[in-house]
Amino acid sequence: MMIHEYLRTLISFVFVLGVLVTFHELGHYLAARWRGVHVEVFSLGFGPALFKWRDKSGTEWRICPIPLGGYVRPHGFDDPEDATEEQKAAWIPGRTFHDKSVWSRAIVILAGPVFNFILAFVLFVLLFATAGQPQVRNEVASVMPGSAAQNAALQKGDVILRIGTHDVAGVADAQATVAQTPGQKTTLLVRRDGQQLEIPLTIGSTQDSHGGAAHGLLGVVFAVEPGKALPLPQAIAAGAQATWRTTVQTLNGVWQIFSGQHTARDLGGPLKIAQLSGQVAQYGFASLLSFMALLSVNLGLINLFPVPLLDGGRLVFYAIEAIRGRPVSKRVQEVSFQTGFALLAGLFLFSTFNDLSSFGLFRWVATLAG
Repeated sequence: MMIHEYLRTLISFVFVLGVLVTFHELGHYLAARWRGVHVEVFSLGFGPALFKWRDKSGTEWRICPIPLGGYVRPHGFDDPEDATEEQKAAWIPGRTFHDKSVWSRAIVILAGPVFNFILAFVLFVLLFATAGQPQVRNEVASVMPGSAAQNAALQKGDVILRIGTHDVAGVADAQATVAQTPGQKTTLLVRRDGQQLEIPLTIGSTQDSHGGAAHGLLGVVFAVEPGKALPLPQAIAAGAQATWRTTVQTLNGVWQIFSGQHTARDLGGPLKIAQLSGQVAQYGFASLLSFMALLSVNLGLINLFPVPLLDGGRLVFYAIEAIRGRPVSKRVQEVSFQTGFALLAGLFLFSTFNDLSSFGLFRWVATLAG
Protein backbone atom coordinates (compact mmCIF):
# COMPACT_ATOMS: atom_id res chain seq x y z
CA MET A 1 0.00 0.00 0.00
CA MET A 2 1.42 3.38 -1.01
CA ILE A 3 1.82 6.30 1.41
CA HIS A 4 -1.10 8.20 -0.13
CA GLU A 5 -3.34 5.12 0.32
CA TYR A 6 -2.42 4.94 4.00
CA LEU A 7 -3.17 8.65 4.31
CA ARG A 8 -6.52 8.27 2.52
CA THR A 9 -7.44 5.38 4.81
CA LEU A 10 -6.53 7.35 7.94
CA ILE A 11 -8.38 10.51 6.88
CA SER A 12 -11.44 8.54 5.77
CA PHE A 13 -11.53 6.55 9.01
CA VAL A 14 -11.24 9.63 11.21
CA PHE A 15 -13.89 11.44 9.15
CA VAL A 16 -16.35 8.53 9.16
CA LEU A 17 -15.99 7.69 12.84
CA GLY A 18 -15.89 11.37 13.80
CA VAL A 19 -19.23 12.10 12.13
CA LEU A 20 -20.91 8.98 13.58
CA VAL A 21 -19.66 9.61 17.12
CA THR A 22 -20.48 13.32 16.96
CA PHE A 23 -24.11 12.66 16.03
CA HIS A 24 -24.47 9.91 18.62
CA GLU A 25 -23.17 12.11 21.41
CA LEU A 26 -25.11 15.10 20.06
CA GLY A 27 -28.28 13.08 20.67
CA HIS A 28 -27.34 12.59 24.32
CA TYR A 29 -26.34 16.25 24.64
CA LEU A 30 -29.50 17.76 23.13
CA ALA A 31 -31.77 15.39 25.06
CA ALA A 32 -30.00 16.29 28.31
CA ARG A 33 -30.45 20.00 27.63
CA TRP A 34 -34.11 19.39 26.75
CA ARG A 35 -34.73 17.53 30.02
CA GLY A 36 -33.03 20.26 32.06
CA VAL A 37 -29.76 18.43 32.76
CA HIS A 38 -26.55 20.44 32.71
CA VAL A 39 -23.83 18.85 30.53
CA GLU A 40 -20.35 19.16 31.97
CA VAL A 41 -18.26 17.67 29.13
CA PHE A 42 -18.78 16.87 25.44
CA SER A 43 -15.72 14.96 24.23
CA LEU A 44 -14.88 13.72 20.73
CA GLY A 45 -12.27 11.01 21.11
CA PHE A 46 -10.47 9.74 24.19
CA GLY A 47 -7.27 10.71 25.96
CA PRO A 48 -5.89 14.12 26.96
CA ALA A 49 -7.60 17.03 25.23
CA LEU A 50 -5.81 18.48 22.21
CA PHE A 51 -8.26 21.38 22.09
CA LYS A 52 -10.91 22.43 24.57
CA TRP A 53 -13.17 25.39 25.19
CA ARG A 54 -16.14 26.24 27.38
CA ASP A 55 -19.41 27.60 26.00
CA LYS A 56 -21.84 30.05 27.63
CA SER A 57 -23.84 27.25 29.27
CA GLY A 58 -20.73 25.97 31.04
CA THR A 59 -20.18 22.84 28.92
CA GLU A 60 -16.54 22.00 28.20
CA TRP A 61 -16.01 20.83 24.61
CA ARG A 62 -12.98 18.63 23.96
CA ILE A 63 -11.23 17.17 20.91
CA CYS A 64 -8.99 14.26 21.93
CA PRO A 65 -6.39 12.26 19.98
CA ILE A 66 -7.85 8.72 20.10
CA PRO A 67 -10.70 8.70 17.54
CA LEU A 68 -12.40 5.50 18.73
CA GLY A 69 -15.44 7.09 20.33
CA GLY A 70 -16.48 9.95 22.54
CA TYR A 71 -18.71 10.75 25.48
CA VAL A 72 -21.07 13.23 27.05
CA ARG A 73 -20.87 13.67 30.84
CA PRO A 74 -24.14 14.95 32.33
CA HIS A 75 -23.97 16.89 35.58
CA GLY A 76 -24.56 14.62 38.57
CA PHE A 77 -24.36 11.43 36.52
CA ASP A 78 -22.78 9.57 39.46
CA ASP A 79 -24.99 7.86 41.98
CA PRO A 80 -25.39 10.03 45.11
CA GLU A 81 -24.10 7.10 47.19
CA ASP A 82 -20.78 7.23 45.29
CA ALA A 83 -20.34 11.00 45.32
CA THR A 84 -18.00 12.76 47.72
CA GLU A 85 -19.17 15.62 49.88
CA GLU A 86 -17.19 17.97 47.64
CA GLN A 87 -19.01 16.69 44.55
CA LYS A 88 -22.39 17.00 46.23
CA ALA A 89 -21.63 20.57 47.23
CA ALA A 90 -20.93 21.42 43.56
CA TRP A 91 -24.25 20.03 42.29
CA ILE A 92 -26.61 22.55 40.75
CA PRO A 93 -30.10 22.02 42.23
CA GLY A 94 -32.54 20.75 39.61
CA ARG A 95 -29.85 20.29 36.95
CA THR A 96 -28.41 16.91 37.97
CA PHE A 97 -29.00 13.73 35.98
CA HIS A 98 -29.75 11.49 38.96
CA ASP A 99 -32.51 13.80 40.22
CA LYS A 100 -34.52 13.52 37.00
CA SER A 101 -37.39 11.08 36.56
CA VAL A 102 -36.67 7.64 35.15
CA TRP A 103 -38.40 8.69 31.92
CA SER A 104 -36.17 11.76 31.51
CA ARG A 105 -33.04 9.69 32.15
CA ALA A 106 -34.22 7.08 29.63
CA ILE A 107 -34.83 9.79 27.02
CA VAL A 108 -31.29 11.12 27.46
CA ILE A 109 -29.79 7.63 27.04
CA LEU A 110 -32.07 6.60 24.16
CA ALA A 111 -31.38 9.78 22.18
CA GLY A 112 -27.85 8.67 21.21
CA PRO A 113 -28.89 5.59 19.20
CA VAL A 114 -31.94 7.42 17.85
CA PHE A 115 -29.68 10.12 16.41
CA ASN A 116 -27.65 7.42 14.63
CA PHE A 117 -30.80 6.26 12.84
CA ILE A 118 -31.67 9.88 12.04
CA LEU A 119 -28.16 10.41 10.63
CA ALA A 120 -28.48 7.29 8.45
CA PHE A 121 -31.82 8.54 7.14
CA VAL A 122 -30.40 12.00 6.38
CA LEU A 123 -27.37 10.52 4.61
CA PHE A 124 -29.57 8.25 2.47
CA VAL A 125 -31.85 11.17 1.57
CA LEU A 126 -28.84 13.32 0.66
CA LEU A 127 -27.41 10.49 -1.43
CA PHE A 128 -30.65 9.84 -3.33
CA ALA A 129 -31.37 13.55 -3.86
CA THR A 130 -27.92 14.19 -5.37
CA ALA A 131 -26.47 10.98 -6.85
CA GLY A 132 -29.70 9.00 -7.12
CA GLN A 133 -30.40 5.39 -6.24
CA PRO A 134 -28.54 2.83 -8.38
CA GLN A 135 -30.71 -0.06 -9.56
CA VAL A 136 -29.37 -3.61 -9.88
CA ARG A 137 -31.13 -5.27 -12.83
CA ASN A 138 -31.86 -8.97 -13.20
CA GLU A 139 -29.56 -9.15 -16.19
CA VAL A 140 -26.16 -10.81 -16.41
CA ALA A 141 -23.46 -8.21 -17.03
CA SER A 142 -20.50 -10.60 -16.92
CA VAL A 143 -19.65 -14.20 -16.05
CA MET A 144 -16.78 -15.06 -13.70
CA PRO A 145 -14.14 -17.42 -15.15
CA GLY A 146 -14.32 -20.98 -13.83
CA SER A 147 -17.67 -20.40 -12.18
CA ALA A 148 -20.86 -22.45 -12.24
CA ALA A 149 -22.34 -19.86 -14.59
CA GLN A 150 -19.49 -20.25 -17.07
CA ASN A 151 -19.76 -24.03 -16.93
CA ALA A 152 -23.46 -23.70 -17.77
CA ALA A 153 -22.63 -21.31 -20.65
CA LEU A 154 -24.59 -18.35 -19.27
CA GLN A 155 -24.06 -15.25 -21.39
CA LYS A 156 -24.05 -11.51 -20.99
CA GLY A 157 -27.60 -10.20 -21.30
CA ASP A 158 -29.29 -13.33 -19.93
CA VAL A 159 -32.23 -12.65 -17.59
CA ILE A 160 -32.80 -15.32 -14.93
CA LEU A 161 -36.49 -16.20 -14.71
CA ARG A 162 -36.51 -19.40 -12.65
CA ILE A 163 -34.08 -21.46 -10.54
CA GLY A 164 -35.31 -25.04 -10.37
CA THR A 165 -39.01 -24.68 -9.60
CA HIS A 166 -38.60 -21.26 -7.93
CA ASP A 167 -39.75 -18.23 -9.93
CA VAL A 168 -37.20 -15.44 -9.42
CA ALA A 169 -38.64 -12.13 -8.21
CA GLY A 170 -35.42 -10.15 -8.64
CA VAL A 171 -31.68 -10.06 -8.04
CA ALA A 172 -31.90 -10.37 -4.25
CA ASP A 173 -34.27 -13.32 -4.58
CA ALA A 174 -31.93 -15.04 -7.05
CA GLN A 175 -28.90 -14.50 -4.80
CA ALA A 176 -30.73 -15.79 -1.72
CA THR A 177 -31.99 -18.89 -3.56
CA VAL A 178 -28.53 -19.74 -4.89
CA ALA A 179 -26.86 -19.12 -1.50
CA GLN A 180 -29.11 -21.67 0.20
CA THR A 181 -28.36 -24.50 -2.27
CA PRO A 182 -24.57 -25.02 -2.58
CA GLY A 183 -23.57 -27.89 -4.86
CA GLN A 184 -27.13 -28.63 -5.97
CA LYS A 185 -27.88 -29.82 -9.49
CA THR A 186 -30.77 -27.82 -10.91
CA THR A 187 -31.90 -25.91 -13.99
CA LEU A 188 -32.07 -22.25 -14.87
CA LEU A 189 -34.80 -20.75 -17.01
CA VAL A 190 -33.35 -17.68 -18.72
CA ARG A 191 -34.52 -15.23 -21.33
CA ARG A 192 -31.94 -14.73 -24.09
CA ASP A 193 -32.57 -12.60 -27.18
CA GLY A 194 -36.31 -12.73 -26.60
CA GLN A 195 -36.43 -16.52 -26.21
CA GLN A 196 -36.67 -18.67 -23.08
CA LEU A 197 -34.03 -21.36 -22.57
CA GLU A 198 -33.74 -24.02 -19.86
CA ILE A 199 -30.13 -24.63 -18.89
CA PRO A 200 -28.83 -27.46 -16.64
CA LEU A 201 -26.60 -26.15 -13.88
CA THR A 202 -24.68 -27.31 -10.80
CA ILE A 203 -24.57 -24.45 -8.29
CA GLY A 204 -21.08 -23.69 -7.06
CA SER A 205 -20.04 -23.70 -3.42
CA THR A 206 -17.87 -21.33 -1.43
CA GLN A 207 -16.69 -21.16 2.16
CA ASP A 208 -14.85 -18.34 3.91
CA SER A 209 -11.30 -18.79 5.14
CA HIS A 210 -12.50 -19.17 8.75
CA GLY A 211 -14.73 -22.15 8.05
CA GLY A 212 -18.45 -22.15 8.72
CA ALA A 213 -21.41 -23.13 6.57
CA ALA A 214 -20.97 -23.37 2.79
CA HIS A 215 -22.88 -20.96 0.55
CA GLY A 216 -24.02 -21.39 -3.01
CA LEU A 217 -22.33 -19.32 -5.70
CA LEU A 218 -23.52 -18.74 -9.26
CA GLY A 219 -20.62 -16.61 -10.47
CA VAL A 220 -22.30 -13.75 -12.31
CA VAL A 221 -22.17 -9.99 -11.99
CA PHE A 222 -25.56 -8.37 -12.44
CA ALA A 223 -26.01 -5.17 -14.43
CA VAL A 224 -26.19 -1.94 -12.43
CA GLU A 225 -28.12 1.01 -13.77
CA PRO A 226 -26.70 4.35 -12.57
CA GLY A 227 -29.07 6.31 -10.40
CA LYS A 228 -30.69 9.61 -11.23
CA ALA A 229 -31.19 12.36 -8.69
CA LEU A 230 -34.64 12.00 -7.15
CA PRO A 231 -37.02 14.84 -6.26
CA LEU A 232 -36.85 15.57 -2.53
CA PRO A 233 -40.18 13.88 -1.61
CA GLN A 234 -39.12 10.69 -3.42
CA ALA A 235 -35.64 10.91 -1.88
CA ILE A 236 -37.19 11.13 1.60
CA ALA A 237 -39.35 8.06 0.95
CA ALA A 238 -36.39 6.15 -0.50
CA GLY A 239 -34.21 7.21 2.45
CA ALA A 240 -36.76 5.89 4.94
CA GLN A 241 -36.99 2.59 3.04
CA ALA A 242 -33.20 2.25 2.86
CA THR A 243 -32.83 2.94 6.60
CA TRP A 244 -35.46 0.33 7.45
CA ARG A 245 -34.00 -2.21 5.00
CA THR A 246 -30.49 -1.73 6.40
CA THR A 247 -31.78 -2.16 9.96
CA VAL A 248 -33.54 -5.42 9.09
CA GLN A 249 -30.52 -6.76 7.19
CA THR A 250 -28.20 -5.91 10.09
CA LEU A 251 -30.42 -7.66 12.63
CA ASN A 252 -30.66 -10.65 10.30
CA GLY A 253 -26.88 -10.77 10.07
CA VAL A 254 -26.57 -10.75 13.87
CA TRP A 255 -29.16 -13.52 14.13
CA GLN A 256 -27.27 -15.62 11.57
CA ILE A 257 -24.12 -15.39 13.72
CA PHE A 258 -26.01 -16.42 16.88
CA SER A 259 -27.85 -19.21 15.05
CA GLY A 260 -24.64 -20.60 13.53
CA GLN A 261 -25.44 -19.75 9.91
CA HIS A 262 -22.36 -17.52 9.93
CA THR A 263 -19.23 -17.84 12.02
CA ALA A 264 -18.35 -15.21 14.64
CA ARG A 265 -15.08 -14.79 12.74
CA ASP A 266 -17.05 -12.63 10.32
CA LEU A 267 -17.09 -9.90 12.98
CA GLY A 268 -14.90 -6.94 12.11
CA GLY A 269 -13.40 -4.34 14.39
CA PRO A 270 -11.96 -0.84 14.11
CA LEU A 271 -9.11 -1.93 11.85
CA LYS A 272 -11.56 -3.45 9.38
CA ILE A 273 -13.66 -0.28 9.47
CA ALA A 274 -10.55 1.76 8.76
CA GLN A 275 -9.62 -0.48 5.82
CA LEU A 276 -13.14 -0.36 4.37
CA SER A 277 -13.31 3.43 4.85
CA GLY A 278 -10.21 3.86 2.72
CA GLN A 279 -11.43 1.43 0.06
CA VAL A 280 -14.88 3.02 -0.18
CA ALA A 281 -13.47 6.56 -0.28
CA GLN A 282 -11.59 5.85 -3.51
CA TYR A 283 -14.93 5.37 -5.29
CA GLY A 284 -16.09 8.87 -4.44
CA PHE A 285 -17.97 10.81 -1.81
CA ALA A 286 -21.33 9.22 -2.69
CA SER A 287 -19.96 5.76 -1.86
CA LEU A 288 -18.54 7.09 1.41
CA LEU A 289 -21.96 8.55 2.34
CA SER A 290 -23.60 5.18 1.72
CA PHE A 291 -20.96 3.43 3.85
CA MET A 292 -21.45 5.96 6.66
CA ALA A 293 -25.22 5.44 6.60
CA LEU A 294 -24.70 1.68 6.92
CA LEU A 295 -22.27 2.10 9.83
CA SER A 296 -24.58 4.61 11.54
CA VAL A 297 -27.42 2.05 11.58
CA ASN A 298 -24.98 -0.56 12.95
CA LEU A 299 -23.80 1.81 15.68
CA GLY A 300 -27.36 2.66 16.68
CA LEU A 301 -28.37 -1.01 16.87
CA ILE A 302 -25.26 -2.10 18.77
CA ASN A 303 -25.84 0.56 21.40
CA LEU A 304 -29.41 -0.68 21.89
CA PHE A 305 -28.27 -4.23 22.72
CA PRO A 306 -29.11 -5.00 26.38
CA VAL A 307 -25.47 -5.12 27.47
CA PRO A 308 -24.43 -3.20 30.60
CA LEU A 309 -22.19 -0.20 29.78
CA LEU A 310 -24.04 0.21 26.48
CA ASP A 311 -27.08 2.48 26.19
CA GLY A 312 -29.34 -0.58 25.87
CA GLY A 313 -28.11 -1.96 29.19
CA ARG A 314 -28.94 1.27 31.00
CA LEU A 315 -32.36 1.32 29.37
CA VAL A 316 -33.02 -2.16 30.77
CA PHE A 317 -32.19 -0.90 34.26
CA TYR A 318 -34.50 2.09 33.80
CA ALA A 319 -37.31 -0.17 32.54
CA ILE A 320 -36.95 -2.34 35.66
CA GLU A 321 -36.93 0.80 37.83
CA ALA A 322 -40.10 2.07 36.14
CA ILE A 323 -41.85 -1.26 36.79
CA ARG A 324 -40.63 -1.79 40.37
CA GLY A 325 -40.80 1.85 41.43
CA ARG A 326 -37.21 1.81 42.70
CA PRO A 327 -33.76 1.47 41.11
CA VAL A 328 -31.95 -1.84 40.62
CA SER A 329 -29.74 -2.60 43.61
CA LYS A 330 -26.28 -1.12 43.64
CA ARG A 331 -24.65 -4.55 43.84
CA VAL A 332 -26.52 -5.87 40.80
CA GLN A 333 -25.53 -2.78 38.79
CA GLU A 334 -21.86 -3.10 39.78
CA VAL A 335 -21.68 -6.80 38.84
CA SER A 336 -23.56 -6.12 35.59
CA PHE A 337 -21.25 -3.29 34.58
CA GLN A 338 -18.17 -5.40 35.36
CA THR A 339 -19.58 -8.24 33.27
CA GLY A 340 -20.47 -5.84 30.48
CA PHE A 341 -16.98 -4.35 30.50
CA ALA A 342 -15.40 -7.82 30.28
CA LEU A 343 -17.76 -8.77 27.45
CA LEU A 344 -17.07 -5.61 25.43
CA ALA A 345 -13.32 -5.82 26.04
CA GLY A 346 -13.35 -9.45 24.89
CA LEU A 347 -15.40 -8.55 21.82
CA PHE A 348 -12.98 -5.73 20.97
CA LEU A 349 -9.97 -8.03 21.26
CA PHE A 350 -11.70 -10.81 19.29
CA SER A 351 -12.73 -8.49 16.45
CA THR A 352 -9.23 -6.99 16.35
CA PHE A 353 -7.78 -10.51 16.15
CA ASN A 354 -10.16 -11.21 13.25
CA ASP A 355 -9.01 -8.02 11.52
CA LEU A 356 -5.33 -8.91 11.90
CA SER A 357 -6.02 -12.46 10.69
CA SER A 358 -7.84 -11.19 7.60
CA PHE A 359 -4.89 -8.89 6.87
CA GLY A 360 -2.57 -11.94 6.88
CA LEU A 361 -0.46 -10.75 9.83
CA PHE A 362 -0.31 -14.12 11.60
CA ARG A 363 0.52 -16.00 8.40
CA TRP A 364 3.33 -13.49 7.83
CA VAL A 365 4.65 -13.99 11.39
CA ALA A 366 4.46 -17.79 10.97
CA THR A 367 6.43 -17.50 7.72
CA LEU A 368 9.14 -15.48 9.46
CA ALA A 369 9.25 -17.94 12.35
CA GLY A 370 9.57 -20.86 9.91
